[in-house]
Amino acid sequence: MTEYEEATIKPLTANDPEAQSADILAGNIEQLKTLFPEAFTEGKIDFEVLRQLLGGSVEEQEEKYGLNWHGKRKARQLALTPSTGTLRPCPEESVDWDTTKNLMIEGDNLEVLKLLQKSYSGKVKLIYIDPPYNTGKDFVYPDNFQDNIKNYLELTGQVEGGRKISSNTEASGRFHTDWLNMMYPRLTLARNLLRDEGVIFIRLMKKSFKIFE
Repeated sequence: MTEYEEATIKPLTANDPEAQSADILAGNIEQLKTLFPEAFTEGKIDFEVLRQLLGGSVEEQEEKYGLNWHGKRKARQLALTPSTGTLRPCPEESVDWDTTKNLMIEGDNLEVLKLLQKSYSGKVKLIYIDPPYNTGKDFVYPDNFQDNIKNYLELTGQVEGGRKISSNTEASGRFHTDWLNMMYPRLTLARNLLRDEGVIFIRLMKKSFKIFE
């Protein structure tokens, strides 16, 4: 009998700390508290005070350069939303369980990336990503990010009274927006795992996600 089999495994519930991924949002707020304690009032951020403390570093212009698309705010929030899942060991499906130095994780890559934040944040040397290829056509993905053209134009303010008022072509946004919304939270979480000298390689062909410590 192996050491793993002899150990008693405690059943986890959704309320156990082990079943919660790292709360990145709470971590960001704690960092702000350390740097700018005077910007907090009754536990809440006073953005006006924070703006004053940052001075000329705050961008106040309405028009500025940057990569923006419909759904980016939601994609950013998705990266900050903790996962309530947990990783379950499978010694019976493993090879050399007690001595191996390799780890293979199977699951939705977004949820897995969230679960890895606690143990691997700032420790990974290299990440290789092989995501779904963005062909410029309707983006098909298991999470069903696809959006029809009528709904897309309405959401992005390119239609008024049933008439298209934008000179943008149909392929200029919709066919890439869904792909960007899928990639953004995953790249954000992957970056958190990297060491200072770590690198990310992306190959836009097939679907897979490999992490090397």
